[in-house]
Amino acid sequence: MATHTGRDGIVKVGGTTGQEDGTVVANLRSFSIEETADTVEYTTMGLAAKVFLPTTTSFTGSADVYWDEGDAGQTALAVGSSVTIKFFPEGDSTVDPADTFYQGSAIVTGVSRSASFDGMVEASITLQGSGALTDYTATP
Repeated sequence: MATHTGRDGIVKVGGTTGQEDGTVVANLRSFSIEETADTVEYTTMGLAAKVFLPTTTSFTGSADVYWDEGDAGQTALAVGSSVTIKFFPEGDSTVDPADTFYQGSAIVTGVSRSASFDGMVEASITLQGSGALTDYTATP
């Protein structure tokens, strides 16, 4: 079983389907992806326990960054934008060509920025997937 540290993670915007290209989102602090499946109840008379069937799937994502108004990756993630988003938990394939990344179409649903007198200006970006999230094995 392989384990990984988060320090190599990358998020990219745009690019070709199934490829590692795209614009890197600079100053990335963290990201998350959540996939969910809806269900419908299919219980019939005579059963002692409820039965469910899967229906549709969806995904959401988020990224936390140190804010940089000049970064092309961050500016591409403007509220209301429809984007191709790619999440690389292990970084790109320059280290291991068998690394996995996740790609999907998404709508940027929120960008919040925060600052404190003794800290960095940060931004949190939220995304709603539109369609399936696909996992790919990176290609060198």
